Amino acid sequence: MKLARVYPIVDSAAWVKRLAPLGVRLVQLRIKDQPQERLRCEIRAARLCCAAAGMQLIINDHWQLALEAGCDFVHLGQADLDGADVPALRRAGVRFGVSTHDESELARALNLQPDYVALGPIYPTLLKLMPWPAQGLERITQWKRRIGTIPLVAVGGLTLERLPGVYAAGADVAAVVTDIVRHVDPEVRVRQWLGAARAA
Repeated sequence: MKLARVYPIVDSAAWVKRLAPLGVRLVQLRIKDQPQERLRCEIRAARLCCAAAGMQLIINDHWQLALEAGCDFVHLGQADLDGADVPALRRAGVRFGVSTHDESELARALNLQPDYVALGPIYPTLLKLMPWPAQGLERITQWKRRIGTIPLVAVGGLTLERLPGVYAAGADVAAVVTDIVRHVDPEVRVRQWLGAARAA
């Protein structure tokens, strides 16, 4: 499966709409700690926006709401896997990616035959406190050898300046959060990311 090489992660449908005119083709909606009805509205709005713009939407965590809204791609963390009905997702034609941070998590993910594997944090991240040390570029190369043709998504602490090294180490896709959403001019930064991905 082919994924776009840049993968913004945002926390609202408003951000999805903001990215749509810029040429982004893959985006994850990751919303935490919100009431179910708010989540439902955000997911539906993001799905409609992505359908109109030709963007691939990935819903983080909330796989049941994603199914309800007719979304076709979800991202599952290791804790999410404990309660996720993977056979139901497959029956509905929903693809999924899985977060991994160590060998045991990678083995668990590969047993499920995911549509991509995410590895992180590659670098220390400002977004949240992580219980895992930074993985580094060498781990990207190790993971890519292990997973073969499954797309590898690198996430955590990525910046435009670090992008060439991430691709060179073997990542197929670079997931980015703070370097876009906390940038002084996110629109300009997104275009720079897309241009750098094309150049790579």
